[in-house]
Amino acid sequence: MAPDAAAAAAAAGKKRKRYLPHNKPVKKKGSYPLRPGVQGFFITCDGGREHQASREAFNILESFYEELVHGENPGAKGLPKKPMNTKITFDSSSSEDEEDDEAEQQEEDEEKEDKKHKTEEKDNDGDANCGNETEAKSDAPKIDDPHAEAVDKDDDDDKGEVENIVDEPPAVKECSKTDAPTCDSKEKVEQKSIDRLIEEELEELGDKNKRRFLKLDSGCNGVVFVQMRKKDGDKSPKDIVHQIVTTAASTRKHMSRFILRILPIEVSCYASKEEISRAIKPLVEQHFPAETQNPQKFAVLYEARANTGVDRMEIIDAVAKSVPAPHKVDLSNPDKTIIVEIARTVCLIGVIQKYKEFSKYNLRQLTSRKA
Repeated sequence: MAPDAAAAAAAAGKKRKRYLPHNKPVKKKGSYPLRPGVQGFFITCDGGREHQASREAFNILESFYEELVHGENPGAKGLPKKPMNTKITFDSSSSEDEEDDEAEQQEEDEEKEDKKHKTEEKDNDGDANCGNETEAKSDAPKIDDPHAEAVDKDDDDDKGEVENIVDEPPAVKECSKTDAPTCDSKEKVEQKSIDRLIEEELEELGDKNKRRFLKLDSGCNGVVFVQMRKKDGDKSPKDIVHQIVTTAASTRKHMSRFILRILPIEVSCYASKEEISRAIKPLVEQHFPAETQNPQKFAVLYEARANTGVDRMEIIDAVAKSVPAPHKVDLSNPDKTIIVEIARTVCLIGVIQKYKEFSKYNLRQLTSRKA
C-alpha cells in the first residue's frame, strides 16, 4: 500500500505543476533577505513598526543624500513659496483690525479711481486725434462745387460715427491664427519633455535594480536594514549618517516618528570569527592606519540578535586584535567606535565617531529638548 500511495502522490504533484503559469515556480513576495556583502544602514525601531520605519528611512536618506550631493536643504522642501492668502477673524477682534480693513477698502477705492482716470485719458487722447484730423480737413482749400454741401453732410456723418467708435472701450486683440500654432507647439514640446522625465523617473523607481536604497529583510523584530547601492564617487553610508545626526543635534528638529537608531554599515559577512577577521581588514586600514602620528582611541560595540551560537568575547577580541598597535582601546572616552551587529547569520560592521556625544545615534534623543 505504501508504494501505491507514493506513486499516487507523485502523480498528483505532476498534475498540479501543469496548472502553474508557464511551468515556473512562484516567486516569493516581499523584500529580499539580508545577506553578506552589502552596505547600508542598520536601523532600529519599535516592534511591529518595521514597514513604517523603512518608508520613513527612505525619505530621510534620500533628502540628506541630495543635500550632500547638490547642497539642497531637506528642511526647505515642502514649504510653500508664497504665504497662503487666508484671513482668520475672531469674534473678539480689536479696533486695530477694523482700522486695517478700512485702510484696505480705501486702497481698493483709490485703485478703482486710478483705473477710471486712465480710461478717461485714453478717451480724451482719441478725441484729440480725431479733432486734429478734422482740423486738417477744414484747412484744405475750398472749391466751388455744386456737390460741396452733400460732401459736407457726409463728413459730418463720418465724424459722428468716429466719435461713437471712440466712446466705446478698446477691444482686446485676439491672437492671430499664425501665432497660435507656434505657441501650442512650444507648449506641447515642453509638456512632452516633462511627461517623459516623469515617466523615466517612475521607471527607475519601479525597477528595484535602479533604486539607490532598497529594504532587506533582517528577520529580526524591531530591526530594518536599508541597502545602499553605492556607485563610484557616491557618498558613503558613514557620510550620510554623520550628516543626519549632526543636523538633528544642531537643529533639534523632529525628523522621525518610528526610527530609533540609525548606524552606517560598511562591511557585512558571515557571522564567524574567521570571516569577521578577514572582512574587517580593509575597514581597519581605512580608519586605523598603521603609520600615523595621531593614534586613535577606539571601542567595540557588540550586539547580537536571533543568534546564540556566537561567543560575544571571542568576536570582540578578534575585532580589537585586528587594529594595529599605535591605536589603543578606551571604553570610557573613545574617538571612534567599531560597530559589530549580528542579525541571525550575518555580521554587520561599521565605524562611527562621537558615539556617546550623539546620544548613541538615537534620533529621538537627539531631537528631544531634554537631551
